Amino acid sequence: MKKIYGSAGEALEGLLQDGMLIAAGGFGLCGIPELLIEAIRDSGVKDLTFASNNAGVDDFGIGRLLHTKQVKKMMSSYVGENAEFMRQYLDGELEVEFNPQGTLAERMRAGGSGIPGFFTKTGVGTMVAEGKEHKDFDGETYIMERGIFADLAVVKAWKADETGNLIFRKTARNFNVPAAMCGKVCAAEVEEIVPTGSLDPDCIHLPGIYVHRLIQGEHEKRIEQRTIRQREEA
Repeated sequence: MKKIYGSAGEALEGLLQDGMLIAAGGFGLCGIPELLIEAIRDSGVKDLTFASNNAGVDDFGIGRLLHTKQVKKMMSSYVGENAEFMRQYLDGELEVEFNPQGTLAERMRAGGSGIPGFFTKTGVGTMVAEGKEHKDFDGETYIMERGIFADLAVVKAWKADETGNLIFRKTARNFNVPAAMCGKVCAAEVEEIVPTGSLDPDCIHLPGIYVHRLIQGEHEKRIEQRTIRQREEA
């Protein structure tokens, strides 16, 4: 089975269609699949639903797709630093399904594990619980959340081998692992592809069984909030 492709566009060929659900890894600007997102933008598909912690910033990540009005719904836990995300939501142009952050991660993981639903105490008694099934366990009330089964997952990793085993670098792991798990097809972009057998099995974060298509590319290292201190006087 061919896994390595020459570009993001090639890796997504035949996978994209209007109205699909896409799970995307990343947290803020850390570990976002920027090349695959750009290829989605270039394809022109529309009416997309994205399951992602947030939507990047105005001109980077999923924010690029918001500007071109290709996204109709976000399943997120955080609006973040994206002013266009906020504007479209407040103006009624974008549907947003807010999730507690841990719940969103678990919904992805559940979908990737074949679990259609689970119960959690998170959100009980709040707007999050409206319209959801409630059930008591041992005298405590829980709400049911559905697993996310995405048509496509797009993720960003640090290293891969030729079979698709992935290693993420530090906090860039974030939502990438559960997002990759819940996609019927997963496309991953990495900074380096090494020969099979080069990676220490104990260091692999995501087994290649979850990864169907793989590209290597150059990535922009953006900092979402650059904070520095003033140089002390000599």
